[in-house]
Amino acid sequence: MTSTPAGSVFERGGVPDVTFWAQRGGWLFKQARHAASMKQAALASASGTSRTTLSAYEHGRKSPTLETAGRILDAAGFRLALEPKVEFTRGVAADGRPFHVPSRLPRLPPSRALARVTVLGRAYDLADRGQRREAYAALLGAGGPEDLLAHVDGVLLVELWDELPLPDAVRSAWLPLVREARGEPGSKS
Repeated sequence: MTSTPAGSVFERGGVPDVTFWAQRGGWLFKQARHAASMKQAALASASGTSRTTLSAYEHGRKSPTLETAGRILDAAGFRLALEPKVEFTRGVAADGRPFHVPSRLPRLPPSRALARVTVLGRAYDLADRGQRREAYAALLGAGGPEDLLAHVDGVLLVELWDELPLPDAVRSAWLPLVREARGEPGSKS
């Protein structure tokens, strides 16, 4: 098994890609502003910055300090939070198909965890337990890191675990995460 980051943000030599973070920060500001139904001028005023500066942040032309980013997000009704990074290990099932296992079980907002989605070419309603079981079995056995992060909720996975029809290699690779989530003896926690 090999380990790979989900969406690497590093250039050659391990130097962080500053452009990526400026654009990502801009996207977050824009998303927060739209979710709050605020115009740029209103958010800029509420956060103590100018509209032109906020526009530069939103378009990735300028990067705010952490304090300024927190102030802007707070004015839109959001907060900065520290979240562990998820990395993936790649394995190969007995039939030769690759699968991926995260370093931790992700949590999804309910609207995404119970959404109607298309997974590996098939439509599923994740609010329906039977369809979620089918989708999770397909995702754990053949989904890529992006699919897993977008559609698999750790708590819902643990709840379905004993019912999932999985190849032995996939079940063995995911089992430590499930045991840890359940707080079983011998797990990491």
